Amino acid sequence: MKNARHILSRHILSAVLSGLLMLSCTGCGQTERGAAQDTPVVIEVWHYYNGEQQSMFDTLLEEFNKTVGEEKGIVVKGSAQGSVADLERKILASINGEVGAGDIPNIFAAYSSTAYTADLQGLVVDLSGFMSEDERAAYVDGYIAEGDFAGNGEMKLFPVAKSTEVLVLNETDWNSFAQETGASKESLATMEGLVDTAKRYYEWSDGKTPEIANDGKAFFGRDSMANYILIGGMQLGTEIFSVEDGKLELKFDVDTIRRIWDYYYIPYIKGYFAASAHFRSDDLKTGTIVSYVGSSAGAPYIPKEVVASDTESYPITVDVLPAPQFENGEPYAVQQGAGMVVTTAPEEEVQACVEFLKWFTDKEQNIKFSLQSGYLPVKKEANTHEAVFRTEPEVSELVENSLAVAIDTVNNNYMHTVNAFDTGIEARETLECILRDRAITDRETVLNRLSSGISLDEAVEEFCSDTYFQSWYESAKAELERFESD
Repeated sequence: MKNARHILSRHILSAVLSGLLMLSCTGCGQTERGAAQDTPVVIEVWHYYNGEQQSMFDTLLEEFNKTVGEEKGIVVKGSAQGSVADLERKILASINGEVGAGDIPNIFAAYSSTAYTADLQGLVVDLSGFMSEDERAAYVDGYIAEGDFAGNGEMKLFPVAKSTEVLVLNETDWNSFAQETGASKESLATMEGLVDTAKRYYEWSDGKTPEIANDGKAFFGRDSMANYILIGGMQLGTEIFSVEDGKLELKFDVDTIRRIWDYYYIPYIKGYFAASAHFRSDDLKTGTIVSYVGSSAGAPYIPKEVVASDTESYPITVDVLPAPQFENGEPYAVQQGAGMVVTTAPEEEVQACVEFLKWFTDKEQNIKFSLQSGYLPVKKEANTHEAVFRTEPEVSELVENSLAVAIDTVNNNYMHTVNAFDTGIEARETLECILRDRAITDRETVLNRLSSGISLDEAVEEFCSDTYFQSWYESAKAELERFESD
């Protein structure tokens, strides 16, 4: 296998270099530290950072190489691999030994499902032996637990930067709506209030053109449907993807799923919600929506203007608020953001990887990365307003606001992420599409019906029935049951 050959070649090369190094030291009396400096351990990191995130990551790599790396004989090289999905595909191609795939790097950024897949192939190092109890205890507990696949204290996913979800609001257009209707931002704290507000916004905007029926505008969009379903389930008392020992048990409770359906599908087909571009931040920029729930790490990409057409644009102010939750539900929020996987290699390479990751997640470096990237720091002492904002007055206001909301979310909610299982990637992709795609398809049907002159209530009547929901529920459940473990 390609990866086996690559790993073996690492060991052979390491042995040869070690032998040559010993001969060199014997001949010239060079110290062990000096030898390490002359033949540094080079490690490669694959990541998905781009823009300002990549710029800060590269800056920190350079800082490490010039300080700790130079002292200890370590050189870290970063390699951007495109988007999260691009990186995931490349890693899986390398794991499977596909033609043209690159050799697996020493470190790669990954979500737990990809890390688990690599671990099943014996390619992931358990880092627990490289960390003292005090060192592990310094990190947010849930972030460490995410890499404990076997539940025995192992550490196969090193936390480096995390995120949660926030609500982004185009405050400029909101103010026009709120001044005329009395709408309050407080209503956006719950899913029930959000849907009610979205309905009012649609009707208010529809009333601006009384000569044109049913041309109201959407108020809200959502980036991750999988997060909505999984976290919504937790808030409503159901762990939809329940995983233990790497095995999935699907808990597709009909009452829970109906409520999730009612607070996304129904407002979507009525035009209160929308999703057209690849990201909802793009929909905000075109004026398609006024608000969206997205990753707190997306703060650098929040638009500062609306470009409604080639000839119409205007600047906007933006507010960042906590993501809405189901009323009277349990306070759960999503824990997301890739960690770093260290792959099997000679011990000196693994030790070099750990040395870099410990340094990168130290308070000072990790906060620098957070302030530039929008990601949350991973140590407990760094997850406070005082720690993050104490010395950086020039940080972007949007990043600052997003981080502030995200820090409060982490400190005031139960953070949830699905434990890893072997079909986790495919299961999540299915969950992402299963409700979203039906809503998009049926909205198109509603629009066609509206064009014929019937009312909105008549156009959506079929889709709002118990029978229609039950039919979708049964098909969705059957599709997701394919991922359950035998």
